[in-house]
Amino acid sequence: MKFLWLAAVAACVLTPAHAAPPPAAAFGRVPAVVDAAISPNGQRIAMLGGASEQRVISIATIDQPGLPILQLGEVEATRLRWAGDENVIASIAFWHNAGPKQFYRIERHVTVTPQAKAVARFFENATTSQYLVGGQPIVGVTSGSPARVLVNDLAEGMGSDSMNTRMKRKGVENASVRAIWSIDPATGKGRIVERGDYDTQSWDVDLSGEARVRVDVDELTHKAAFFARAKGKSQWVQFWTQASGGPEPHMLGYSEPEDAVYFEREGKLLRRRLADGVEESVSDGGPSMGLIWDAHRNGVAGISTGAEKAAVQWLDPEVGAAHGVLSRAFKGRQVRLAGWSADRTRFMVRVSSPSAPGGWYLYDRARKEVSPLGEEYPELKDATFGATRWMTYKARDGLEIPAYVTRPPGAAPTARLPLIVLPHGGPAARDDYDFDYLAQFLATRGYVVMQPQFRGSAGFGDAFKEAGRGEWGGKVQTDLLDGVASLAEAGEIDATRVCIVGASFGGYSALAGAALHPDAYRCAASIAGIGDLGLFLSEEARLYGRASAGFEDLRSQLGASDGDKILAMSPARHVAAIKAPILLIHGDKDTVVLPSQSQLMADRLKAAGKPHELVILADENHYLTRTATRIQTLEALERFLAKNLPVN
Repeated sequence: MKFLWLAAVAACVLTPAHAAPPPAAAFGRVPAVVDAAISPNGQRIAMLGGASEQRVISIATIDQPGLPILQLGEVEATRLRWAGDENVIASIAFWHNAGPKQFYRIERHVTVTPQAKAVARFFENATTSQYLVGGQPIVGVTSGSPARVLVNDLAEGMGSDSMNTRMKRKGVENASVRAIWSIDPATGKGRIVERGDYDTQSWDVDLSGEARVRVDVDELTHKAAFFARAKGKSQWVQFWTQASGGPEPHMLGYSEPEDAVYFEREGKLLRRRLADGVEESVSDGGPSMGLIWDAHRNGVAGISTGAEKAAVQWLDPEVGAAHGVLSRAFKGRQVRLAGWSADRTRFMVRVSSPSAPGGWYLYDRARKEVSPLGEEYPELKDATFGATRWMTYKARDGLEIPAYVTRPPGAAPTARLPLIVLPHGGPAARDDYDFDYLAQFLATRGYVVMQPQFRGSAGFGDAFKEAGRGEWGGKVQTDLLDGVASLAEAGEIDATRVCIVGASFGGYSALAGAALHPDAYRCAASIAGIGDLGLFLSEEARLYGRASAGFEDLRSQLGASDGDKILAMSPARHVAAIKAPILLIHGDKDTVVLPSQSQLMADRLKAAGKPHELVILADENHYLTRTATRIQTLEALERFLAKNLPVN
């Protein structure tokens, strides 16, 4: 394994400029490194990635030759983690066809040895997991040898309505309970070690596998409650229940060294000691607050906050010192510690920025050396990217809206360039100080790209997020327009040459912008977007039930008690007003926003004689996880923009 002295790192990450922008294929490839993990003893590195669709798991033994590789083929692999030093747990996603136009994305776990041999699939001795649509969340890994993996799954014997003592549940009976399973990774077989009730959603465990924190959500009221169990105790103690209109805390996890639970309430980070129930304030919090955990000690190592980029307050000085060394070596980039050995001699690190694709490195603290492990976008190694800056502007009602703005590489500071508005999905999500392949693809084509963190975005406080409730087609959309006006007033863009592009909720925003503000945009491109909110509600009700917590939250987000408002915010109901050409792109296996949304929009546009194009991506889901369809999407978008918003 080739090592680099720390002093040379800054030099090795600089890249020369190329005159011509890289092709769509270089941006659209699924990252060559999806995840990486270091074994507890620090002797092995497992990496998940590969070329194009052919995913592989490779396992390198440090300072020894050989690189065992497990070929996964055309699958969606999402994560790796070690269970002890002898087993890697790989999370693999696949599709289950339940009937015509009924697809479910299911994620399961496979054990891989250091010799890159797949030896077991979880739940080999249980039939319950086949009923669980989605994933099987791993809630912990025990210490010691052999390690066992704790998984949140369904309990056996779950299938009788008579088991449920609360019979009146709005007519919806799932008659199932969740349980913690202790899995032997060598065999995939498991046993139940903790059983919840019909409201239990999740747990957090200690290193022995004992559950210490539990989260319940009442099936009738959809109100959450938190429970804790101190070491040496057998009874659960409820320490918080959600009240109507009251502050809603966010569970962050159990810290074993302190025997305490961390949670966020009203923007503050709090710690509750389980032995005596005393609550302590740890931090006043901040934007996008999160905790960095030490998996080996099952404790909090640091607190991450930040608006433009994450800054870490390290509670563990030893880990913080390693992060400081790497931050100085990779100055100007975001340095994220992705894991470290139990003795803290070796650290895994991912390094990136908006203008630098992610790279993975191994830091050997004793040798003071950094070893490059892999690049996420190797075909972009010599590319020149646009410079990204953080800005804020005032919405028309005075609310401060932050945004990332990326100018094309080599653009003159005074040039008034065409603009792409690129709203994120969610809407309760946010963009980060990281490489965004779509934003940089557009910037290298000569466009200014604005990514507004509109009201309703997560990471800027509960009040900011709540300000977007019921405003999908209202103030959220005018937040985008006010960002355009701000850039135009500063002389950075040509306000007569603006298109809007987005995926998921961003796709809805693209269609809403074209339909509700027809003079604002020259064109609009929707990737997996929502065209009709009424149809979206009915589809959600059919898939998950009208009594589900998710459906109720969606109704609240939309302000669905007002039927006229739903009609007013639905782009498909206003196609007659649309002036801009529309590009619709949708995966045929999208189970988050069904492809019927784009098909309906295309049918309405066709009937109204409006210019549009519909691209259906074969065998693709909501998240564009296949290289071929990512490239297809970028190429279709490039052609569409070249025709409707030419740079020159």
